[in-house]
Amino acid sequence: MSDLDKEILNEFVVESKGLITGMIELLEGLEGDFSAVARLGDYGNHVDRIMGGAKNLALMVGPDDPLHLVADYTALCKAVGYKASQIQSNPQFYDICVAFLLDATETLDTILDHLDLPLVELKKKFPSTFIERLRWISNEFSTEIRASVGHTNALDQGGIDELMDINS
Repeated sequence: MSDLDKEILNEFVVESKGLITGMIELLEGLEGDFSAVARLGDYGNHVDRIMGGAKNLALMVGPDDPLHLVADYTALCKAVGYKASQIQSNPQFYDICVAFLLDATETLDTILDHLDLPLVELKKKFPSTFIERLRWISNEFSTEIRASVGHTNALDQGGIDELMDINS
């Protein structure tokens, strides 16, 4: 990358880390408070901003650049956040989703610290249980629950595998 590109990437990381701080504070405030379930939509909105920035920057880099992983990873976090914001009557599942999103957000923070690593190395930063937990959570959501505002497709197993590129 040129110096300008490094500057743009650094600005993206700084802005994203500011959003992550707010997302962690939000999630910590939501822990154990099922009455605030709808506020998980706010989490989805924040992570959507990171996703949008990553997707835009990924247009300027090759297919093996870690920015593509950031874009895909944040898409998963966004889907879980929006879906969890629609939980109707299951406080235990809500708590699981909040805990998952806290872990996922902390992992995102770590990923952003290591965007200089090759993609293969960066994927090793994911906790070994991440995909397993994500699959379980995804299977628990009803197919009628939206993955994002105005989006009706459920985040299915194929989508998880594709976004995380775990089969290749």
